[in-house]
Amino acid sequence: MTTKEQLIEQHIREYESRMKHIDELYDRARETAENHGEAAAAKARLRELEAQRKLLQQTTEHIKAMPLDGWREETVANAGPMAVWDILAQKLEDFIEKRE
Repeated sequence: MTTKEQLIEQHIREYESRMKHIDELYDRARETAENHGEAAAAKARLRELEAQRKLLQQTTEHIKAMPLDGWREETVANAGPMAVWDILAQKLEDFIEKRE
């Protein structure tokens, strides 16, 4: 049977995996913008996406640092960052598609 600690570790690994995917997409979006000499509007959009990415990183670090006893209650109450990751990934993919 899976223990609470194992489930939490599994969630944290999933968060880290999604964060890695976001980082890869962001790097690709930034490179695409640089290679195409993007206009100020596109660069501003990329800065917005970077700010959202930083917020997710902070959320991930906060979740990893939480004590085990309060982990489930707080992540359920905040619904975790999963939906936010999916939305940010889609925004980055759209940014890349428009420029490739």
